Amino acid sequence: MNKSSIPPVEKTITVPLELSEAFKLFTDGIGTWWPLHRHSVDGENSSDCQIEGFVGGRFYEIMKDGSQAEWGKVMAWLPPHRLVVTWHPGREAETAQELEISFSTVAEGTQVHLLHRGWEILGEAAEEARQQYVPGWDFVLGHYITAANKKPVE
Repeated sequence: MNKSSIPPVEKTITVPLELSEAFKLFTDGIGTWWPLHRHSVDGENSSDCQIEGFVGGRFYEIMKDGSQAEWGKVMAWLPPHRLVVTWHPGREAETAQELEISFSTVAEGTQVHLLHRGWEILGEAAEEARQQYVPGWDFVLGHYITAANKKPVE
């Protein structure tokens, strides 16, 4: 299997928020909408997740006992337009894929485009992992849409 044989997972959604509000909810407010009960390292023991807003910052989960699990590192931080992070929740950093999330203004508010790439790093497990993330991102982004429809982050 060659390096370009596994296509990225791509998801595009629209939320009824102004560009900077949409970016802020996705980043600063991620702990308010991310479905930790289903998508986390420690499930019911998880209490929060956060993204540190600078290049080199951590994307991580916080457990009820205060311990933390790193999900990735911020590779690009360009508010309110773009965020790129490595992605390896529950795995070693050497197995990280990459998430690129971009934000653009549309008539209905803000279009959010998620690109999840770099599956080849997972070797034999790559295609199966990719298939799990196709509905997984729909579920996660559905929670973001619900939060965006409630109110903007202060």
